[in-house]
Amino acid sequence: MTSVYIFGGAADHADPRQKDKAVVGGKGANLAEMAAIGLPVPPGFTIATEECLRYLEDKGAFSKQLEDAVAAALAHIERTVGKRFGDPADPLLVSVRSGAKVSMPGMMDTVLNLGLNDETVEGLTAVSGDARFAWDSYRRFIQMYGDVVLGVDHGLFEEALEVAKEDNGLLADTEMGSEDWQALVGEYKRIVAEAIGRDFPQNVHEQLWGAIRAVFDSWDSERAKVYRRLNDIPRDLGTAVNVQAMVFGNMGDTSATGVAFTRDPATGERAYYGEWLVNAQGEDVVAGIRTPQYLTRAARERANAVPLSMEEAMPEAFAQLSRVFDLLERHYRDMQDIEFTVERGKLWMLQTRSGKRTAKAALKMAVDMVAEGLIDEREAICRIDPMALDQLLHPTLDPAAPRDILTTGLPASPGAASGKIVLDAETAEQWAGRGEKVILVRVETSPEDIHGMHAARGILTARGGMTSHAAVVARGMGRPCVSGASAISIRREERALTIGKRELKEGDVITIDGSAGQVMAGEVATIEPELAGDFGTLMDWADRHRRMKVRTNAETAADCRRAIGFGAEGIGLCRTEHMFFDAARISAVREMILAENEAGRAAALAKLLPEQRADFAAIFGVMGGLPVTIRLLDPPLHEFLPHGDAEFAELAAATGRSVEQLKRRAGELHEFNPMLGHRGCRLGITFPEIYAMQARAIFEAACAVEGAPPVPEIMIPLIATRREFEILRALVDRTAEEVFAQGGRRVDYLVGTMIELPRAALMAGDIAAEAEFFSFGTNDLTQTTLGVSRDDAGRFLTQYVEQGIFARDPFVSLDIEGVGQLVELAAERGRAARPGLKLGICGEHGGDPASIAFCDRIGLDYVSASPYRVPIARLAAAQSALR
Repeated sequence: MTSVYIFGGAADHADPRQKDKAVVGGKGANLAEMAAIGLPVPPGFTIATEECLRYLEDKGAFSKQLEDAVAAALAHIERTVGKRFGDPADPLLVSVRSGAKVSMPGMMDTVLNLGLNDETVEGLTAVSGDARFAWDSYRRFIQMYGDVVLGVDHGLFEEALEVAKEDNGLLADTEMGSEDWQALVGEYKRIVAEAIGRDFPQNVHEQLWGAIRAVFDSWDSERAKVYRRLNDIPRDLGTAVNVQAMVFGNMGDTSATGVAFTRDPATGERAYYGEWLVNAQGEDVVAGIRTPQYLTRAARERANAVPLSMEEAMPEAFAQLSRVFDLLERHYRDMQDIEFTVERGKLWMLQTRSGKRTAKAALKMAVDMVAEGLIDEREAICRIDPMALDQLLHPTLDPAAPRDILTTGLPASPGAASGKIVLDAETAEQWAGRGEKVILVRVETSPEDIHGMHAARGILTARGGMTSHAAVVARGMGRPCVSGASAISIRREERALTIGKRELKEGDVITIDGSAGQVMAGEVATIEPELAGDFGTLMDWADRHRRMKVRTNAETAADCRRAIGFGAEGIGLCRTEHMFFDAARISAVREMILAENEAGRAAALAKLLPEQRADFAAIFGVMGGLPVTIRLLDPPLHEFLPHGDAEFAELAAATGRSVEQLKRRAGELHEFNPMLGHRGCRLGITFPEIYAMQARAIFEAACAVEGAPPVPEIMIPLIATRREFEILRALVDRTAEEVFAQGGRRVDYLVGTMIELPRAALMAGDIAAEAEFFSFGTNDLTQTTLGVSRDDAGRFLTQYVEQGIFARDPFVSLDIEGVGQLVELAAERGRAARPGLKLGICGEHGGDPASIAFCDRIGLDYVSASPYRVPIARLAAAQSALR
């Protein structure tokens, strides 16, 4: 079976594998598709993704079969365009690009103008009649090939170009003449020879295989690994290689190149969006080397820009492009991200793909496309990445807040962020790792900055346009970005920058508004988002199609209100220990823990009872008649103990005991492994008065609430045996009856347990005979099943994911094969013993779409997530039901 597929010209596009993105990558599939529907696509061929994986497995070796297939495919391009590869009189030049199944903008390598050498550049000069164009193309090729394939620092080429312009008194690349470029080619070749110890390769076939090798190697580059890890892209997909006849946007004023979207990827507006450059090649636009011009007249006028738009400067080519936009959007039924070149007035299509977009734009497009009849409601629901909603669920800048505006750039990716200035990706990652909020400020970003971009709250660049690397990657990540802020001058050595007349240092705080393109000094106040309009429409659709309920993890009235606003249908986890850390009550908690006997504990608990009762009353009041699952005290006691002499002295003064007595008691409570020690239900067994106080607070609050009666679900944590549950359920029931008798009012309630130990999962049938519900605490169930502490796992889990030991971090996405098997087994055994047993999940996995899909598949009743992840869970549950 072939692993090389030709497209364009007289190629037969009937083979279904040629349109399978898993086989030929997204770029290759879409090139073949565009050629098949009659669009102007330069002919070429695609080397399948399987060859990448074979190459990496064979440690960089190419098979004879692949070499023969590439030679035959190259002959197809030669026949179609009437030129020969390496012909000194009329040379065929090609581009070599990557193309994985999943779009990874800027992460892998590209080489343009391949096939030029000291002889073919003369032939290109002759057939084009333009020596400047030919030598400009040659210097571009040496620079790109030198960087991508030969590993020469691209900064050396940039520096040589700047020196050449300065020596000739020129400001712009477009002012360089043919002699200038020819001289620079000589300098570039000298740079290469000095860097690698041999001359720049003149054999065009050596060039081609070097570029193919570089694309395959780039699949395992550090930046690609980081991008795959951040976006959950499996390594075993591999990348395809696309080799295509070159068309030239740098052949003078009738030639151009551009990147465009059929709708606005930032807002979702149904309007063409993009940028172009006259007399340029594609890398000039996407790499931010030159500041591009607007595609449409309307966009230019909105920005008060002077250079003509493509619509105005090249009306015929723009009209062709508009027709292609409409055809492609109807064909793919989605917004398209398109790369194109105009060569001496003729339009060529180089790429189309479903475009990256902000969450706001994705929602608007999905809702609009349903109204337009392009897609239906079900497809609209499934088209939105649930995690992308996170962009919409956090505060934005308060329009009434004062703004000290330093400069304005391009609104490249919406949203707002404040943070400390950092000037490189490594610093961004380091500072973010210690909890700092940072804004990455660069002249322009490159794929090597991916880890720093992810660590930063926002991105600011001095150069580049709306389709630059920074803009595209930031939109995909949901990071605010302002690009092309040309007033910024960065001094890396001094770790400082100038914006206009203002001097700033690394570490100074700025705020960026990616929706307005503004850069401000200091931190600007924010407001909560309003989730209406397209968001509300899509959520209504999602709720109509999902089966599972969505609850929230919350223990304050404020969090409950926020979660209700996001659509929560109850509380799946109220962690009572979080209430104990309040500064006003921590002293009483410590007094209880350090008490020598039951009487001492009772005195301290009496102080805590009214506080707990008020907590629950506030929560019940907000939640109305919705269910509220309350976990009784769970964590190890050491978490509450005093730290340092000052806190011991303060507690001694409050309790009338000496510091020495308190320290001795604290020493008695010390545990070697407290996460597996005296915690959870073990506290209730040994100190039943603690759980009795909490149960009393719950029932007294429930009986006092006016309006819709609350539905408390009392959860016993960390049980391993049925007997533990029996003892503590009896305590809860006794306390309930006491409160009901004293108050003359009853409320319905459930008593259930948290399944977070492997033994509890295995014994679920036995436990369900007593428990009325199970809530899977998958954080601890993951820890106890894998024998891995989530607090310490960060030191090595990244390597585990990169080496394929785990597909994803098991504390982020549920380990379905292992931990998931225990959850499924417990659900089956529990319901076999008690039909109708209520089942839910309350670990962090309740906000992860892949974990939610698993919970839906095995029939859980609900998932519970943090307030800001409730909409994510609602959408993920709907997608699971539809799929």
